[in-house]
Amino acid sequence: MAAMVRRQRPRRLACWALMAVLLADLLALSDTLAVMSVDLGSESMKVAIVKPGVPMEIVLNKESRRKTPVTVTLKENERFFGDSAASMAIKNPKATLRYFQHLLGKQENNPHVALYRARFPEHELGFDPQRQTVYFQISPQLQFSPEEVLSMLLNYSRSLAEDFAEQPIKDAVITVPAFFNQAERRAVLQAARMAGLKVLQLINDNTATALSYGVFRRKDINTTAQNIMFYDMGAGSTVCTIVTYQTVKTKDSGVQPQLQIRGVGFDRTLGGLEMELRLREHLARLFNEQRKGQRAKDVRENPRAMAKLLREANRLKTVLSANADHMAQIEGLMDDVDFKAKVTRAEFEDLCADLFERVPGPVQQALQSAEMKLDEIEQVILVGGATRVPKVQEVLLKAVGKEELGKNINADEAAAMGAVYQAAALSKAFKVKPFVVRDAVIYPILVEFTREVEEEPGVHSLKHNKRILFSRMGPYPQRKVITFNRYSHDFNFHINYGDLGFLGPEDLRVFGSQNLTTVKLKGVGESFRKYPDYESKGIKAHFNLDESGVLSLDRVESVFETLVEDSPEEESTLTSKMSVHTCACVCERVSLCAFQGGGQALPLGLGVESRPSSPLSVWVFFFLELGNTISSLFGGGATPDAKENGTDSVQEEEEGPAEGSKDEPGEQAELKEEADSPTEDASPPPPPEPKGSAAPEGEKTTEKDDGEKPEAQKPSDKGEAGFESVPPAPEEEKKQKPARKQRMVEEIGVELVVLDLPDLPEDELARSAQKLQDLTLRDLEKQEREKAANSLEAFIFETQDKLYQPEYQEVSTEEQREDISGKLSATSSWLEDEGFGATTAMLKEKLAELRKLCQGLFFRVEERKKWPERLSALDSLLNHSSMFLKGARLIPEMDQIFTEVEMTTLEKVINETWVIPASIHNPARWAVLGSVGDAEKWRGRPESCV
Repeated sequence: MAAMVRRQRPRRLACWALMAVLLADLLALSDTLAVMSVDLGSESMKVAIVKPGVPMEIVLNKESRRKTPVTVTLKENERFFGDSAASMAIKNPKATLRYFQHLLGKQENNPHVALYRARFPEHELGFDPQRQTVYFQISPQLQFSPEEVLSMLLNYSRSLAEDFAEQPIKDAVITVPAFFNQAERRAVLQAARMAGLKVLQLINDNTATALSYGVFRRKDINTTAQNIMFYDMGAGSTVCTIVTYQTVKTKDSGVQPQLQIRGVGFDRTLGGLEMELRLREHLARLFNEQRKGQRAKDVRENPRAMAKLLREANRLKTVLSANADHMAQIEGLMDDVDFKAKVTRAEFEDLCADLFERVPGPVQQALQSAEMKLDEIEQVILVGGATRVPKVQEVLLKAVGKEELGKNINADEAAAMGAVYQAAALSKAFKVKPFVVRDAVIYPILVEFTREVEEEPGVHSLKHNKRILFSRMGPYPQRKVITFNRYSHDFNFHINYGDLGFLGPEDLRVFGSQNLTTVKLKGVGESFRKYPDYESKGIKAHFNLDESGVLSLDRVESVFETLVEDSPEEESTLTSKMSVHTCACVCERVSLCAFQGGGQALPLGLGVESRPSSPLSVWVFFFLELGNTISSLFGGGATPDAKENGTDSVQEEEEGPAEGSKDEPGEQAELKEEADSPTEDASPPPPPEPKGSAAPEGEKTTEKDDGEKPEAQKPSDKGEAGFESVPPAPEEEKKQKPARKQRMVEEIGVELVVLDLPDLPEDELARSAQKLQDLTLRDLEKQEREKAANSLEAFIFETQDKLYQPEYQEVSTEEQREDISGKLSATSSWLEDEGFGATTAMLKEKLAELRKLCQGLFFRVEERKKWPERLSALDSLLNHSSMFLKGARLIPEMDQIFTEVEMTTLEKVINETWVIPASIHNPARWAVLGSVGDAEKWRGRPESCV
């Protein structure tokens, strides 16, 4: 018995340790149970949340609207957002910023910066010489970069989501246009970092829309591929996307639906804003013609008047979508002169004729990039507010050759709903039905380098090489490793965009720099000197194109190999078993695990899917294996029937042949490439080469499969994560182990020179974040003070009005009312004279004094309201007591169970209590009850006590 107790203790300790880890993990998750998505449009934004009990919901703003204008007003002492800022655009157009996303990630010489100046001349754009970008100069002391303005807006969207969710939120998925390049995406991430948001993913808005469409039509997706075209024309740009839906077999979840982006076409400046600007110009011309003989100034020189015209143009465009004509009218447009003019839909279409001619352009681009024909498209679905213009639908319908256009999706909220579904899928706090998303690379990325070659004996020359890293329309996220085989000294290589021939000349100018980064490697020669007897396997550069579409260089390594003989010494049981299973739990994807003890399995799936590198998964397996190992050492091993807990291994990176230019086949020997396909890839991995067919070094690379394990069960540097428990070998095999390969990896120093747009340095980023935090605290303090002042003012007016109401006069004397009224008047005068300079604490203190003064009065009124119900209950109790007393006195003396003293006492209490209700209706008696304590003492006492 004692031996069995000793055997159970280690496992019991492991159980307690496991429960403690689980509890800590759940407590950590409790603070981040809600996630949000922000659909950032050019004109407006939509915010959605997911929290327990609220699956997917659009957040209402303070005006109870589902859509919030992307507008920020910045003044010296206050800020306004959303609808409040939009209303300030008329009063203070210079301080009201709109469409500032068009400046993200762009240098001062970009055509879009000049276009922004032409569209909004009221804004003064300063020049930042360090980054070659622009910033908004609101005043000599007030200036903000576009990233800082976007950060303010993101922080405001988070406050809306937190108020709606009633809990703090840090995790978010943000939508960006599909045509955003690396610089623009990094700018959005920096803005989110300033706002203190943890960005789970930057998702393309077309991908989010496609995901929302697929999630709500999950049952209609099958093995047959369905090609859907989404035509999204918003306020600032137009994007056309071809998406293929079908079910695929995944490694982790079986058969699941998948969407794959097949083709994308876009126009950066085609949208509702350009139509409104054309209408604004038309209205300005009409107004100037009406005042032509009055020697009046040009309305275009008045920023306030132009802001009014732009707002009217927006309304006019919306109305003309449903009506053939409409009257534009503005009161007091300029110099107190009203404006009124009739505009027809035909005139509007003539103004935007060249814009409507550009409508089919994105469709053709999308078809070319997808290498598809219109016959293969099953349906064309409209997204975005500008698609409601009838002429846009007419031209698009003719371009796609369909019978009708699909309008079976919420054009305004689809992207926000798709993004919040992705946020829930990426969050640790929720488990959603899997939906495989395969996004596509819009701009190809390649690596360029030069090396010295010997064309003839003794004749050396430099040869320029290009290798495509991420091809156009290739899926992402993915990791790739490029191996440089012929370098033994420090060298540089360049990361640039690939062939951008699909962009027009104007689009190329807007695109900006086509050079991304120069990578300078340091320490290559030193690594070769450190391992002179080892065989070099090349310099490996690990690249990562993450879920947000942002490229990064994870690390650069110099890899060496040599043959060594294994030591006959055997590893300890504890070390070998724990190392195998601990490594396995790090690399494997775990969604359900079990602790096997006593022949039973304890499930640990808590509705939260653990990620591949989840600390919970690591510690769970660590403590489980620790308990099993310690138990086995003390003779308490598992029963023979207990099966070993394990999951399928996941292959992180595949090694494939290098992608080189077709005209230089000989250069493929210099680079190796390892592609990390998306986790849930439907395509099977390439078949492994037979072990016996060794490829010549420098001519082609080998491909490794999950099943191929190193001899010593040691993971290689290429990310293979297959682990198995190997039974102990016999003594004869231990003594005759063959030589194995030993791999040595040396980290190489990397210096990155960013060429497209330098990121903000860490110190400047910290200063910007602190500046925005100070502004937020200032706004909160201002809101708190305004709330305190409003509460004090409302209390004064309400109480002064109550003093003349009958119900308050009945429970108070004239003297009491005059005293309260005098104090209220004095506080009101103080608030008018000195209240503007009063602090929040002073306002709250004044309010507390007044409430304390009126506490007794308010209590007596409330008590009087409750007395009818209480008197009714007391009357019923007295009637029942009287009937009981009469019945008791009728009992014969022989059967009497009550004494005469008891019945007399009861009769006395009944008679004394009957007197109290008669005195309650006397107001004079209520006036002397000055406090809660007096009323409590008075209750239940005879009239003589009152």
